[in-house]
Amino acid sequence: MSGVRVALAYYGAGNLRSVCAAFERAGAQPFVTASAADVRDAPLAVVAGVGHLASAADGLAERGLDDALRERARTERPLLGICVGMQLLYGDSEEGGAGLGLFDGPVERLQARRVPHMGWNTLTLSGYTEILAGLAATDVYFAHSYVVRPTDDSAVAVVDHGGPLVAAVERGALAGVQFHPERSGAAGARLIENVLRWSRSA
Repeated sequence: MSGVRVALAYYGAGNLRSVCAAFERAGAQPFVTASAADVRDAPLAVVAGVGHLASAADGLAERGLDDALRERARTERPLLGICVGMQLLYGDSEEGGAGLGLFDGPVERLQARRVPHMGWNTLTLSGYTEILAGLAATDVYFAHSYVVRPTDDSAVAVVDHGGPLVAAVERGALAGVQFHPERSGAAGARLIENVLRWSRSA
């Protein structure tokens, strides 16, 4: 996957350094950018987020990155969301604010005995997926208090945390993971490699 240029959308926050390093280890050429043109036109765009969805959505809008990401979706150019970045692919959030509305469904506060959902959990694949190829029944690392509740067919993997939680989504050139691949060891590295391969074929 050497040489794939990956635009990491900068919206004023996010764990972008560690995500960049993960893509670099896979042989890609990641770069952090607040340029709408870069985010719209790069071979692969990534929204990697931690923290508050409304703040992330506001940061995207202030830089015109929200419209750039919607244009990517309209033209079927590959886009990956990570953690809050996956939640931003959906609509209204109980945390406040709203995502991009690229998939159907809300973002809701996690209802479980332990919140946040923090640590390792085991993936169960629930639909056809390219980005999770070879990752059925593997453990990946989570850190979140909100979860997407798709009302469409976008969910492709769940984990059990007091009930099923959506762990990954994928449809066409759009995909997202609720877990952190940059903190998920060999499974995360495999996910990144799959994403780069998927981005070339999407």
